[in-house]
Amino acid sequence: MSSSKNPLIGVLLILGSGLLLASHDGISKQMSLLYPVFLIVWARYFAQFFLMTLIFAPRKGLNMVRTQRPWLQLARGLCLTGVSGLLLTGLRYIPLGEATAVMFLSPLVVTVLSVLLLKETISLGQWGAVLLGLVGVLIIVRPGGALFTPAILLPLGAAICFGVYQLLTRRLNATDNPVTSNYLSSLVGTLLFGATLPFVWETPELIHGLMILSLGALAMVAHLMLSVAYNYASAATLAPFTYGQIVFAALVGLVTFGHVPDLGGLIGMGVIIASGVFSVWVQRRAATA
Repeated sequence: MSSSKNPLIGVLLILGSGLLLASHDGISKQMSLLYPVFLIVWARYFAQFFLMTLIFAPRKGLNMVRTQRPWLQLARGLCLTGVSGLLLTGLRYIPLGEATAVMFLSPLVVTVLSVLLLKETISLGQWGAVLLGLVGVLIIVRPGGALFTPAILLPLGAAICFGVYQLLTRRLNATDNPVTSNYLSSLVGTLLFGATLPFVWETPELIHGLMILSLGALAMVAHLMLSVAYNYASAATLAPFTYGQIVFAALVGLVTFGHVPDLGGLIGMGVIIASGVFSVWVQRRAATA
């Protein structure tokens, strides 16, 4: 299917993925204040691995683990575990909306790498949309302000990992099924964080255990949507729309933790939304031309 004919589907998938991931991060933040981070991340990957095995293995069998690019799959899985570990640790110290905003340096990483590695042609308008989103992120973080502490490096590292993860997802979509990619990533996360269990294990209360396990379902659906989105539009085209997750994260933070972004945060989020609107305008103008 030609990606150039269905960009709207890709955009809707990205927005839906952002909503699920914001909900995932909200639950993760709640649980990280009660239990070790590595325990939560392991349970998230194990639940995803178990659910995908239950749902897809009867139909796909060994095709679940067949890949033409095992090293790229390993790298993708490691990038995703890096996102999970760094972001969740950062959420212990930084409000959800603001931490998510810092994560959204990743579209800039995606755009730069899509030029360098995927040889995509990026218009000045697309560059402008992504850079406008970056300005919004900087307004929210405000170097020199209260959020500008060593802890801010954690979501920043997660942003770099996520940018590389998105590019690897795009590259692997050309050869491997999205189900295979996400199944292998869940396997990498299960094994990697499972090795830490003897050092961090705490038995959670029943309701907390169910909440932690629900992270796997949310992540599974969100990342499948993310993987499929790149079949319909280029990485650089979709990059501005991933900013929607910041708005969702701010709403989850408000409902769950009662955190209200200050004026600078609201202005930054408005700038980020404007970057998405501007991107749509650029694409429609190019299509008309």
